[in-house]
Amino acid sequence: MICLRCVRCRRQKSKCPGTQPCFSCSSRNLPCVFDDMTQKVLVTRRHIADSKQKAAQVKESTSDDHTSSTLTSNFSTRPAPSEISPDNLPDNYYTPSERDKSDSELVNPLASGPPASMSPGNARTWTASSSSFVRRVLSVVHEHVHKVPLPSEALALERTAYDLGWDGSRTDPIPESPVIPSLDHAKYLINSVKFRCGQLYHLFDDSDFMKSLYNFYSEDKQTRTRGLWYIHFLLIIAFGKMFTQVKIHERRPPGIDYFVRALQNLPDHTLLYSSPMISTEILCCIALFYQSLDCRSASHSYVGQAMRMAMAHGMHTCMTVTELEQDSVERCRKIWWTVYILDRHMASIQGLPQSIDDRFIQTKLPSSVGSEDITALDMNIRLCRSIADFNATVYVNDGKFDGSFVLNINAAVSNLTELGCELDKSFPLHQEGADVGLSRVSAYLHLYYEQGIILATRPVLFYLLTFRIGSEEPCAQTFLTIQNAKYLVKMCLDSAHHSIRILHALASQGLLETFLTNDLESLFTSTVVLSIASAMSSQLVTHDSWWCGTARLIFQNMVDAGNQMAHLRRSELQQLGTLLSLLSCQDQDGPSTSDEVSQQLAARPQPPFSKTGDTARPVA
Repeated sequence: MICLRCVRCRRQKSKCPGTQPCFSCSSRNLPCVFDDMTQKVLVTRRHIADSKQKAAQVKESTSDDHTSSTLTSNFSTRPAPSEISPDNLPDNYYTPSERDKSDSELVNPLASGPPASMSPGNARTWTASSSSFVRRVLSVVHEHVHKVPLPSEALALERTAYDLGWDGSRTDPIPESPVIPSLDHAKYLINSVKFRCGQLYHLFDDSDFMKSLYNFYSEDKQTRTRGLWYIHFLLIIAFGKMFTQVKIHERRPPGIDYFVRALQNLPDHTLLYSSPMISTEILCCIALFYQSLDCRSASHSYVGQAMRMAMAHGMHTCMTVTELEQDSVERCRKIWWTVYILDRHMASIQGLPQSIDDRFIQTKLPSSVGSEDITALDMNIRLCRSIADFNATVYVNDGKFDGSFVLNINAAVSNLTELGCELDKSFPLHQEGADVGLSRVSAYLHLYYEQGIILATRPVLFYLLTFRIGSEEPCAQTFLTIQNAKYLVKMCLDSAHHSIRILHALASQGLLETFLTNDLESLFTSTVVLSIASAMSSQLVTHDSWWCGTARLIFQNMVDAGNQMAHLRRSELQQLGTLLSLLSCQDQDGPSTSDEVSQQLAARPQPPFSKTGDTARPVA
């Protein structure tokens, strides 16, 4: 028999009866945690062999009676209707019984419980979503500070950043077409789209599109074609207007008239399927534009349509030149990988499962582009695949937050860090020579990599926050109960710091993306985890004034460029900072159980991103 001691008794070097909760913890009304995952035991080989045999028998019997056992398990653990309304929870939402809670008290808080509200249409953000993460933090801290749930009007809902001037109905008379720019102006707008999007996404075939462009402008204005190419043209012009016209603070962004008109002219899928290549490019344009307008559900829907159209025409297979022309094969390859990357990104933003298994993808990389572009595309795809695996490992539904869960995080991070070494070698951020500027593609890949590290490790940070709120013990106790937790939190915060440094370098060179959401997502994700860590302990985050001042200036840069999403995200951060400040004040005024707790609370600064927080400017 092995005598176990709870974490607190072990740290205090006192006797522990081995019961849960023990007398020492229960008398002080403190959580009693046993770290039995790291306990070393001595067993015989016969015991291991018997355990393996029993496990195989259980697995075999479980596979035969999977349906009945699943139903029985669900019914036995389903909460009473009087406790939880079925309207508020999904059908498969599992609530542990009182008997189970002692064995599974620690769970991943980001992968359990009902999803967070996202939009007026009662849509939801799910486990891996950054929006869901922030809303969960706001809800937890608000309810702890004010003793009431967070009101729904306090959240920035989807589709509220911009005004499209159109409700999506096609019953009303279609207004007149927007003013078509001159040929020179159109070429300027198209070139801006090539620079801002062409290195990451394939939105149109250059030779085919420009040939149709010259034909369009050579025709009489009254007899110009209004087919699929015209819709494609309107979308590209809308992107160009967005990229070139800044300093617009109205809720109707530049280029929105072209985008809305393209949507109004979009035909039924029966016609789209007759021209799969240009139709898939059109759907990708719509999805990317919707994402930039903070219409995430619509964006995810359109990229899903693009995925299905591409698959229906075999773009995910190994297309051969014998069946199609070489140019068509190369174009289909570019289209497919753009659809794939957009699908992975938007599923990550929504926190949803991936729509296709990588085992069914046989498409080769395009061979008609330069070697550096191929390397960047290959790295982008591999990052997408690694980050997509987090949903199946780190964010598994109701995953236990124990040693095995932390091992899953370590495995996911380890796979990603292997790519990081290759990323540093192939796409270095700091080249030799002070006169060499920062590559926009390299910066994007590094930001995406750092965002993946944060996505994998921030459940540990969130758990520490919830543990601190629910316990009078210092957060350091949790570091002792979870193996490698301190290392994972450090990785999370280091990636957040590095992301802000990259964004600061981009802003200083005029390369900051103020319309597409890549830079904003990275900034928002990094600032949130740093704000939480600053409120938890002054020892977790260093250089508060630098990262906070830099983040403020980058947010202001985006807001000044007319990005209404940046304005809403900054408001959420200010709200979070204010709540974290109140949380710190309550902790400082509340009773302390030890000198260690008193010193930690006294040394904890106010969270710097609150409305009354630090306003220091970044250090050069």
